[in-house]
Amino acid sequence: MESAARVLVIDDEEVVRKSCERVLGEAGYQVSTASGGLEGMEHIEREGCDIACVDLKMPGIDGMEVLRRVRETHPEVGVIIITGYSTVETAVEAMKLGAIDYLCKPFAPDDLTAVIGRAVAQRALLGEGTAHQEELRARYELDNIVGTSRRLEEMFRAIVKVAPTSSTVLIQGESGVGKELVAKAIHFNSLRRDKPFVPVDCAGIPEGVLESELFGYHKGAFTGAVATRSGLLEAADGGTLLLDEIANIPLAVQARLLRVLQEREYRRVGETRLVKADFRLVAATNRDLSAMVKEGRFRDDLYYRLNVLVIRVPPLRERKEDIPVLARHFLRRAATGQEPVKRLSAEAMSILIGHDWPGNVRELANVIEAAVVLGDGTTIRPEHLPLELRHPALELGVDVPATAEELKELKKNIRSQSTDRLEHLFVVAALERNDWNATRAASDVGMQRTNFQALMRKFGIRLRETDADE
Repeated sequence: MESAARVLVIDDEEVVRKSCERVLGEAGYQVSTASGGLEGMEHIEREGCDIACVDLKMPGIDGMEVLRRVRETHPEVGVIIITGYSTVETAVEAMKLGAIDYLCKPFAPDDLTAVIGRAVAQRALLGEGTAHQEELRARYELDNIVGTSRRLEEMFRAIVKVAPTSSTVLIQGESGVGKELVAKAIHFNSLRRDKPFVPVDCAGIPEGVLESELFGYHKGAFTGAVATRSGLLEAADGGTLLLDEIANIPLAVQARLLRVLQEREYRRVGETRLVKADFRLVAATNRDLSAMVKEGRFRDDLYYRLNVLVIRVPPLRERKEDIPVLARHFLRRAATGQEPVKRLSAEAMSILIGHDWPGNVRELANVIEAAVVLGDGTTIRPEHLPLELRHPALELGVDVPATAEELKELKKNIRSQSTDRLEHLFVVAALERNDWNATRAASDVGMQRTNFQALMRKFGIRLRETDADE
């Protein structure tokens, strides 16, 4: 199957085309080449192909445009982006647009054949049916995770790397950051994507019930076991098992889980017959498992089994540049369909960006939903936001100065805070008016771009370079 795959290499550099043709030809693939995007599209229309390796930067029709056109007209073709201008941003954007992988120049022959091999395996798994492919793609696209910050794109890159493997993954992150979304992205980008994804909230199942829920039980194993029942491990057969908040699993159940990971088999509660375990484990936690190991509350051998591939989901306060796009996403989601989607005023957006969001993305989603309900017009203003967001100082209180020197210092601090607040509003309003394009915003307000970007950095507002340069 693999040797018959047809690979089209689209690159404006002749040396790259010839090199790929030689390496892939020796690996048994049927290889064709094209020197540009238009020629490549004509080849696909005329002769078709299974996999297209497309250079990102080409004169005329570039790689991203080829990707878009192929996804629209020939979704059965798997597209791999190859580029000498490698950045996390372009790789993630390509994956979001439907590319199945990416390759960074310069690359070794083994890198090329490995990427093509994965692509062919993916295509074979998805099957030839276009409708089936489209259905699957809709389920596992990374677009379900909203944001463009560098921290998030680093996480996207990690997902893309670990998903095709069969290794256990540990997802770390605070409550509300979206750990289950990350687990789903891993599953639906893996070779198990057409098998079950079974999420288990370990914190929501009583300690005495968790073992039987996971492993199943035999009739009569305990009071109330009136019939033999399969567990969640069996439900995840062939697919992915997410153990969310795994830190809550009791030590006795941890020991059983460790044995499953080692032996790939287990027994239902009260049964002697062994059941084969064929699932990929993804674990998630908002706690420090290494600290729990030192305290004797988590098995060290299980921790080392879990700590193979680790993905950390950044809290919202570490990626504040994602707040505007997240806020607009939640505004669209909260719309009823009977009224136009509401917008956020610059003042309201400034408040959202300035908040630390201890509840992370979940908290932001709840705030936006409440603001949509409470708002009485087409624009959400500060008065529609919770009081603690508008006046965080009210929670802290301010001590009355006892001396003239303290009064002088306090007035200085208040003036500084007021100036910062005004500058923050100024920057956010300019970006809002210009679709969050830094270059256009700087021109709009009459500032040099470097000075405007310095103000953005002061308040932790960072955009992708591609946004800033447009």
